[in-house]
Amino acid sequence: MVDFWEECGYTLLQRGPDGRLVVTDDYLRAYYARPELAPIPESCDAERALYQTLIADPRRPVSEQEIEALADADARENYRVMLRFRDQLLAAPDLETFYFDLFRRDIAVPPLFIHLTAQVILRGLLEGTKDGLEARAAELLFRAQRVSVKDGAIMLADEETVDMHATGGVPGNLGRLLAEVQAPVRTVELDVLDDKNSAEYFNRDERHDTVLNLSYASPGSLALCRVLERWIAHFHGVKTVIGPVREIPDGEWLWHVGLDAEATAMLNEIYNGGEIGEERMKRIIGLYRIDFADPSVLRSEIAGSPVFLGLGMTADGALRMKPQNLLLNLPLARRV
Repeated sequence: MVDFWEECGYTLLQRGPDGRLVVTDDYLRAYYARPELAPIPESCDAERALYQTLIADPRRPVSEQEIEALADADARENYRVMLRFRDQLLAAPDLETFYFDLFRRDIAVPPLFIHLTAQVILRGLLEGTKDGLEARAAELLFRAQRVSVKDGAIMLADEETVDMHATGGVPGNLGRLLAEVQAPVRTVELDVLDDKNSAEYFNRDERHDTVLNLSYASPGSLALCRVLERWIAHFHGVKTVIGPVREIPDGEWLWHVGLDAEATAMLNEIYNGGEIGEERMKRIIGLYRIDFADPSVLRSEIAGSPVFLGLGMTADGALRMKPQNLLLNLPLARRV
C-alpha cells in the first residue's frame, strides 16, 4: 500500500463507523510537538511542566492561571490558541464536522490549522490511491500555488517552494536533497507530473517540488475533477461527475461556484451582466461542470441542471483555492 503525507498525522487518527476521522490522543500530541509549542532551551520551568502534563494527558483541562504562569508572552498566546483549537476539535464528533463548522459557525482557528485539517481529511479520502496525479491535485485544496501560462499550458507549482527558490532559501527535505547533490538552488528545475511519471510523486510527496499541468482536459485537470468528486461525496453524500469545459453555455448557466475568491468575483460579475476585460478574463484558469447522479438532491428550481465551477488566479499569478465553497455554496435540497 502506498503511503504519503506522513507528517499530516493521518495514521494517528481512527475511523468511526461512518468512515469519518476521529481525533486521538496521539493526534493531539503531534500538535503539541509542533515548533510553536514544544519547549526550547529558554522555556521556563512552568512551561516545561505544562508541556509534559499535556503530553501525558492531551485532553486535560488547562486553567488560565496555568497559562499566566508562563514567563514568555508568545508562549502564553501559543498555548491559548492551541488549547482553543483542541477544545473545538474535541467538541466535534469527527474532524469532518469540525472542519465544516469552521465555516458554518465562523470559528476562529489559525489558517495553518485549517489547511492541516483539510490535508488530513483529503489523505483519508485518497487512502489506497496509487495515482500520484490525484495526490498532487489534492494539494491545491490546502497549499497555495503559483501559476505560469506558457504556450497555452497552465502549470501550477507550489507557492512556498517557488518562493524559497526565488530567495535562495530551501524548504525542509528539498534543502537536504540539494545539499547532498551540491546543486545551486536557483537552477533547480521542478518536474512536471503526467500520467506516465505520476508514481514518482510518492517518492517526494513531502517536498512539494512537482508541477501540475492543469490545462484543459489534461491528466492533471482530470485528476483534480476526481478529487473534487470525492470531496463532495464525502461531505454531502451525493455522487457527481465532474469534467472540464471550455465555456459555460448561457442556456445552462443557472448556478456556479467559484473555487477561489478571484473566480467567485468574476463569475458573479459575468452572471449578473457585468463586463470583464480580456486581461482579467485570462486569470480564469479552469472551468468545470458538475452533473449530479440523482437530480433530486438539488433544489427544485435547479434539479436536472448542471452546476459550474470556476478556478482563477490573482493578478500576480497565485492560486489560493477555497474548498469550503463546495461545502457551503452548492444548491442542495437539504443542508448537511
